[in-house]
Amino acid sequence: MIDGVVPYPPEFAAHYRARGYWRDRPLRDEFAELFRVHADRVAVIDGDERITYRQLDERSTRLACNLADLGLGKGDRVVVQLPNTAGFCYLYFALQKLGAIPVLALPSHRYREIAHFVSVTDARACAVPERHKDFSYVDMVRRIAVDQRGPFLGLVPGPDAPDGFFALTDLLAREPSFPAEALASVRIDPEDPAVFLLSGGTTGVPKLIPRSHNDYAFNSRTAASVCDIGPDDVLLLVLPIEHNLPLACPGLQGFMFTGATTVLSTSSAPGRVFELVERHRVTHIHLVPALLIRWLADPGVDRHDLSSLRVLQSGGQRLQPETRDRAAKLIPNALVQENFGMAEGLLMFVRLDDPDEVRRETCGRPICQDDELRLVDDDGHDVPDGEVGELCVRGPYTLRGYFRAPEHNARAFTPDGFYRSGDLMVRHSSGNYVVAGRKKDLINRGGEKISAEEVENLILAHPDVVNVACVPVPDDVLGERMCACLVTRSGATLDLPALVEFLETFEIAKHKLPERLEVFAELPLSPIGKVSKKDLVRRMS
Repeated sequence: MIDGVVPYPPEFAAHYRARGYWRDRPLRDEFAELFRVHADRVAVIDGDERITYRQLDERSTRLACNLADLGLGKGDRVVVQLPNTAGFCYLYFALQKLGAIPVLALPSHRYREIAHFVSVTDARACAVPERHKDFSYVDMVRRIAVDQRGPFLGLVPGPDAPDGFFALTDLLAREPSFPAEALASVRIDPEDPAVFLLSGGTTGVPKLIPRSHNDYAFNSRTAASVCDIGPDDVLLLVLPIEHNLPLACPGLQGFMFTGATTVLSTSSAPGRVFELVERHRVTHIHLVPALLIRWLADPGVDRHDLSSLRVLQSGGQRLQPETRDRAAKLIPNALVQENFGMAEGLLMFVRLDDPDEVRRETCGRPICQDDELRLVDDDGHDVPDGEVGELCVRGPYTLRGYFRAPEHNARAFTPDGFYRSGDLMVRHSSGNYVVAGRKKDLINRGGEKISAEEVENLILAHPDVVNVACVPVPDDVLGERMCACLVTRSGATLDLPALVEFLETFEIAKHKLPERLEVFAELPLSPIGKVSKKDLVRRMS
């Protein structure tokens, strides 16, 4: 076990093995079987290139051998910050074959975050694009390399590599000296991390989440089982592939477990998305509500053949009924499948055969019967069904501790191993769950705690509102007051008195009414497409 990884207690690990959740196979071996069984099927489409499972296997093997020639090996950590291209796939599977561990960073991360990830994990390499607009990733990696004690590799997609860097395209073409057959002899402990993911915390640098080979394979296999995926289905990935959802929930990994195809896109622009759906007969898309709102508002949605779409998998935040209804009207063949997930583990999905009212009102239920969920009050006591409580969870694919973060772990986990998520939920009468907000996503108005999500849901019912985020603004008397940050429909005007008058029709407590209103052309988004309330709070302060 790698130093800094919190292991599953032996009795829990034994139970997960007995139930068949953990197969004690590293991801290398899980995917070796898929490469063999589905050899001639198309695994990945990148632009005009269609890459079969056999080609993905062969190219990632060659890359792994050339990385071994450069000195990378079992247990080495590599920060990966690549766009949604085939290069990411080759590198991801090459690292699995080496027994090296990718540390998945988002394209928007900069020096502070990347240097932190390198320091915490003792990474030996970074794989980055050369630049984006006026930002040089190469210069960033050079700065980081100066502070490292030993050799530090810089990898770029290619075709050309700056001084001191290696291009993946060159390594994919080069004849390695390291023998391919030696890769199979690398002994990989399936309880060791297969990948490091990043926490979704809203403050500070993200914590690192070690996902073991055992739990991450189970995560993807089981997520795929509830998303109606067959071998002829096609997933379009527009969210950054380093994020847990597009990689593994079910994502690229889950679609590969079924022998299906994944189309990669570096653009989430409506026109590009619609063109890819039409050209490749895409059946599934992972998205966040902000993206769906943008796509549905684009006039191109009526000009393309989107009839192949069956499942719009929505995560990250609750999708409002108005957006769902508009999707049903404009893309009638597609069902919106709400899900709730976390890089830390737990996944909940609405089942596609749930009654319509359950699919509309809930974010689903756990994918595994041994996902143990508790909803607790501020004193840690379980709340009755129908009441709001903080979600605490443990299970066969939920972490037992962040990497090398013992002080944070003491606060984030209960003594018996439940992860305190900070998410507020209600258990629905159907057995599914309803998200009620974040424990920290509250406005504290003179001691009265107001759920921002509750008020946002009401505001979204206004016919002139496209999107909304309610955030706290400082107040000398009450501590905080609520500001409603709106995106209105084109040509519409809405002021604070009119909004308050509308909200009063719902007969809510007066202290829940916004006391400030700001209108935006669009709300700022986080790197994975969620509304960034942190940025809004900064602007409003």
